[in-house]
Amino acid sequence: MQLGQYHTTDADEPWCGVATEDGSIVSLSEAGAAAGIHLPDATTDLLAEWNWRRKAELAVEHAAETGAGVYDADAVDRAAPVTNPQKVVCVGLNYRDHAEEGDNPIPDEPVLFSKFPTTVTGPEDTVSWDPDLTQKVDYEAELVAVIGEEARRVDPDEALDHVAGFTVGNDVSARDLQHGDGQWVRGKSLDSFAPIGPEIVTTDEVGDPHDLAISADVNGERLQESSTSNLIFGIDELVSFCSQAFTLTPGDLLFTGTPPGVGVYREPPVLLGDGDTVTVTVDGVGELTTDFAFD
Repeated sequence: MQLGQYHTTDADEPWCGVATEDGSIVSLSEAGAAAGIHLPDATTDLLAEWNWRRKAELAVEHAAETGAGVYDADAVDRAAPVTNPQKVVCVGLNYRDHAEEGDNPIPDEPVLFSKFPTTVTGPEDTVSWDPDLTQKVDYEAELVAVIGEEARRVDPDEALDHVAGFTVGNDVSARDLQHGDGQWVRGKSLDSFAPIGPEIVTTDEVGDPHDLAISADVNGERLQESSTSNLIFGIDELVSFCSQAFTLTPGDLLFTGTPPGVGVYREPPVLLGDGDTVTVTVDGVGELTTDFAFD
């Protein structure tokens, strides 16, 4: 199942839907209501529902039979598949060769930092910033895990049961702020600096999340290319590790780290500016293209 959030006009609040194989979008709340099933509009609320997968499947089945809540994909705009996460947790230095390209030691346990929820933006939105604030904006291709069930002190062998699915992310970073501040919060948390999407692909459709090709193209040139098989800490380890310290709740986003090839460490550096475009691709999860612009 591919879960996204959509709206039909700019004034609409986004609603959760399913992108179907025939190219249409099913509004889960509309199709659910027609089938006598209550389903909320927001993804975070949907994931908190008891037995949400089966309810969503029934809504999609009813929509296929009746046409209730069915929209042509060209008639809707895509919002971020999660727009109001409680937490955006990120993992630094989780690919060995990325740690090495920055002359960082290989971590013995996950290195965590966070981005504010106001960084989250959708697949059709523009990432923008004030060039007087930062002049070193960088890209980071990432696989993002979306929490589907509350996780508190879970063991690694149970951790993936708490993941609803995966989406594509770009951990946009203001390197001058990140490195100049001595800690990463400000440099990672400028508004719009966490584009995700286009949809969440549920775990049953992704297969092995530790064997997915991942890449980033900047203005059409491939600058990052690796596989999640090169993660130092797997998704199960990360979810378990986080849950020992704080509760993960439905809709929380876990950015799992970026492979080598980021702009700041290239010779010469490749940093983003007004009019640039970055496409992040994760095999089996999707392709996220983001435009960049000055405020």
